[in-house]
Amino acid sequence: MRILAIRGRNLASLSGEFAIDFTAEPLASAGLFAICGPTGAGKSTLLDALCLALYDRTPRVARVGGRDTVLPDVAGETIGAHDTRTLLRRGAAEGHAEVDFVGGDGQAYRARWSVRRARGKAGGKLQQTQMSLARLPGEEPAGGGLKTEVQAAIVERVGLTFEQFTRAVLLAQNEFFAFLKAGDDERAALLQALTGTGRFEAISRRAFERNKAEQEALRQLREQAAQHQPLDAETRAQCERQRRQQQDAVTALDERLRQYEAQLRWHADAADLARLEQQAIDRHRDAVAAHDAAAPRRARLADAHAAQPARALVAE
Repeated sequence: MRILAIRGRNLASLSGEFAIDFTAEPLASAGLFAICGPTGAGKSTLLDALCLALYDRTPRVARVGGRDTVLPDVAGETIGAHDTRTLLRRGAAEGHAEVDFVGGDGQAYRARWSVRRARGKAGGKLQQTQMSLARLPGEEPAGGGLKTEVQAAIVERVGLTFEQFTRAVLLAQNEFFAFLKAGDDERAALLQALTGTGRFEAISRRAFERNKAEQEALRQLREQAAQHQPLDAETRAQCERQRRQQQDAVTALDERLRQYEAQLRWHADAADLARLEQQAIDRHRDAVAAHDAAAPRRARLADAHAAQPARALVAE
């Protein structure tokens, strides 16, 4: 998980809009930097905004009073001391916190927490907080419609619960020893989440299971092979003779096939020749009929040729 930006509006000591972009200079190339300033400048509020957007919880609010402690709000209302809505700046009608981050899946996301007062007025009753998660850069919704679904989706992408986050990524004042004092199981789970060794453990388990399955398959194959003993010399010789006989039979069948194909071509050629012969007979018949039909004209032509010498006498 890598934090890209923190933004907010009207939270605790910070009035109006504020933003820190870790992808822009000078922070983009800074290997290490400090958040410093006088008391009340808003140092802790920046960290509050980070936790609000991701978890709707902050270490600072969690440390205030007891479980039943309440604080005064506007118009005689009260609010629980552990309620994150207490971080809305006095006199503000609405506020929000946003965090852009890269999740464990390599995708960029924007987590948002917001709160407002009724009717958009500073004296209105506090409304329930809202949370959302969207993929960047298109801001496509990545969580469900319910707040609990959004929180679960954020924890899945971040890879850390609120308790793990505040013991490894964000260590509040005087909370460093909380990690050192944590139990072995808790620290192991936290370190696994931070280092991503869970992936390697999963790969190791799958490799072990695959090896076990392959070993079992190999054992079964060996048992099957043991049941099939090699043939003796006489049986192998007999099989070889059968193979040669079958090969000779295949060769003979191939030769017969070639003969049948030649006969088939001969019959096909004979059919073509018969068709051409019939066409020639038809043309001859048509020619004879035409010749017979022209007999009267040939007779007249012969008479004309015979009378040709008389034409000269008539002309004189």
